[in-house]
Amino acid sequence: MPQNARILIVDDDEDILLAGRLLLKRHFGEIDTTISPGDIPGRLSEYKYDVILLDMNFGAGRTLGTDGLVWLQKIQKIRPETVVILITAHSAVETAVEAMKKGATDFVEKPWQNEKLVATVHAGLQLSRSRSETSQLKQTTEALMNQIAGGGRILGQSALVEKMQLLIERSAPTDANVLIIGENGTGKELVAQALFRKSRRADQVFMSIDLGALSENLFESELFGHKKGAFTDAREDRVGRFEAANGGTLFLDEIGNIPLHLQTKLLTALEQRRVTPLGSNQPVSFDVRIISATNISRDDMTDENKFRPDFLYRLNTVEIFVPALRDRLEDIPELVSAFIEQYAKKYGRPVSGISDDALALLQAFDWPGNIRALKHSVERAIILAEGSRLAAKDFNLVSGKASGAVGSATASLKPGQTLEEVEKCLIVETLKRHQGNISRAAKELGLTRASLYRRMEKYGL
Repeated sequence: MPQNARILIVDDDEDILLAGRLLLKRHFGEIDTTISPGDIPGRLSEYKYDVILLDMNFGAGRTLGTDGLVWLQKIQKIRPETVVILITAHSAVETAVEAMKKGATDFVEKPWQNEKLVATVHAGLQLSRSRSETSQLKQTTEALMNQIAGGGRILGQSALVEKMQLLIERSAPTDANVLIIGENGTGKELVAQALFRKSRRADQVFMSIDLGALSENLFESELFGHKKGAFTDAREDRVGRFEAANGGTLFLDEIGNIPLHLQTKLLTALEQRRVTPLGSNQPVSFDVRIISATNISRDDMTDENKFRPDFLYRLNTVEIFVPALRDRLEDIPELVSAFIEQYAKKYGRPVSGISDDALALLQAFDWPGNIRALKHSVERAIILAEGSRLAAKDFNLVSGKASGAVGSATASLKPGQTLEEVEKCLIVETLKRHQGNISRAAKELGLTRASLYRRMEKYGL
């Protein structure tokens, strides 16, 4: 029973108000009444009503129903999403039908049948809840678009990032399912947002759901929806994420965390393009673009004990790999510059740059937490910095595979050295320390062998 609903009855007959309040309070939550339609603007400014029951005639002898039309239009101007059900005499049914064309949800005739009034209000309440969810989703999407426009973009000019950007540009305008693979903190959600922003569905809903945080017993209810009474706590109908995101994009984060038996149910929904809410026998069709992401390795994804092959094929029509930060260290200067600008503004700090030794420190660290960890490190440094430029001492990087190399390199820094000279010096010293062993040097520097070879070629080593 929807006890948290709030309903307003507006009628100039006090007997109607009393009868309506006594009946509806047994089925719904708060029932407010007023004898004067002039109270409507004040009530709407004070409360958010799920349903308004509005008489069509106010004043003795008035039967045309024009009063209801006037107040319907005023309600729509103040709260356009409000569900309005008209109360009308039999003689004004035609006017009530005309009012429905102008935005009223339904009407009931006087004297009403109790069961019909309750059913009509309940249907109006469901519509009100649906409108609220849609409005909230649109606001979320607008906030997402503002975030993207305001700096939620993918930064970096490295070869790996350029390859990733190319895949985004080519796949975004299609409706192909995309699987984003990458370690935690690499920016997989930014990739999903970029795909959405460049897609044909950019003006529709973008809905994200973290499957890793979803318990098994709520999986079907959250994704497919449920009907009232489907299980113990199902007190009212609930629209699932697939239906709510209809026409838009659904981002399934941490897709690799769901067990095999739930992968089967999700695969069936994706193949049939429809879901059946719990407690219902009627399937609901949906039209959504699926973008999913996982932090599990490619090897684990091919392990049939962890991932169904047919489920993987359904998800990865296009597969986008998001590189770890240790494999794109040349992008750190651009990332750091953006983070400095962001957090200096946020905290009102007079920081406008970073010293060469500090940047060398950051580029030598292995960043197990990837971009997210770098961002938090810069944020902390901005808060604690004493000067206008971040220095090495502002960063608390006491652990990491490259810490030994960092200490050696920063100790031999000379005034006026460029960043490239510092990086070259760091690589040379690390290679000497490991007698030219590429694997060990790359491990200490927090690089892959390929990344180290690229840098050695760049500096002629």
